[in-house]
Amino acid sequence: MINKPTIFFDVQELYYLPQYLPVYKQLQKESIFESKFIFHHGKFDDVIKKIIEIESLPNSWVQDKSHALKFYLTEKPNWIFLGNTFPQLDKIHINSKTAQLGHGVGPKKSYYSKSDTPTTVRFVESNYRFKRLCEMYPEDNFKDVGFCKMDPIINGEEKGVDFLNLGLDRNKKTILYAPTFYPSSIERFTKNFPTDLENFNIIIKPHFFSMSKQKYQKQRDLLEHWGSFKNVYLAKVDDYSLLPFLKSADLMISDASSAIIEFAALNKPVLWCTFLQLRWNYRGIFSYRFKARMDQDYDDYGQIAKPANSYNEMISKAKNLLDSNFIPSSNAKKYLEKLAGILDGNASKRIVTFLSENC
Repeated sequence: MINKPTIFFDVQELYYLPQYLPVYKQLQKESIFESKFIFHHGKFDDVIKKIIEIESLPNSWVQDKSHALKFYLTEKPNWIFLGNTFPQLDKIHINSKTAQLGHGVGPKKSYYSKSDTPTTVRFVESNYRFKRLCEMYPEDNFKDVGFCKMDPIINGEEKGVDFLNLGLDRNKKTILYAPTFYPSSIERFTKNFPTDLENFNIIIKPHFFSMSKQKYQKQRDLLEHWGSFKNVYLAKVDDYSLLPFLKSADLMISDASSAIIEFAALNKPVLWCTFLQLRWNYRGIFSYRFKARMDQDYDDYGQIAKPANSYNEMISKAKNLLDSNFIPSSNAKKYLEKLAGILDGNASKRIVTFLSENC
């Protein structure tokens, strides 16, 4: 019996998983490769073990990146999927090929700088991003495949949330607030934010770092306070995927998060909070640091979403958008295609086709 080629998915952070799973499930359908998820030990191992059981994921565990490196050099899989940069790829490439599959299509410069250390191939979401990366890294290999994270929604596989299980009213319209960890709008919202939108369900889906890192304790305190309101569901670490919430919500409120692009791609309205809580060393004469953190793509958010320049403006616009029949503009569609590519539900298939042709 001939052994199948092997693919490892390096899950350094739990929020990489929603990007990997559509590819894994397509691999299962085509049954060409043996796949395994490599999880890094951390604060939420018990949560991850539950997810492994629910999703029936073949898995191994490593302590950290250095342990992962030793594991990959020993196991010699045919392919390793990475969600970010990884050390000493030159050693790995002696026996294995690597693919970078980023977890989001956000506006931070790190989206592009992830390619400072070249993998065998990097899968990207749009022709615009493909061309830009090719110009920045002319010696490297990029493939424009589309945004595979969205495949389950586009293909009707993602069913959304059960409002009763979340303690919400299924007869009310639902707002999804999905802020990033930094720079964030969380600290600029009032303590009684849910009261200002009391006629609507509010699902709050913070970034994983807001829920896990000590430096964001003040964000957690505010998030947990909002979670005590009866019209609010505060997503837990177990709710590792944004997809069910994207599917079920009527309006998104966000800030510097790639979630804006994901929700707008479903032809639903997004409010873009431009009022952010910046650290003192990102303000005033140091504002250049904020500009250095954000990519030029950040400016395109105003073409895709409705900007809100203050908290009060955000509340007013949220109510107006939910009371109106939203139709995305042709301009918004153009910019969405620029950043997220053509969303046809076949991105995962294109990735697996590439892998099978390059075993």
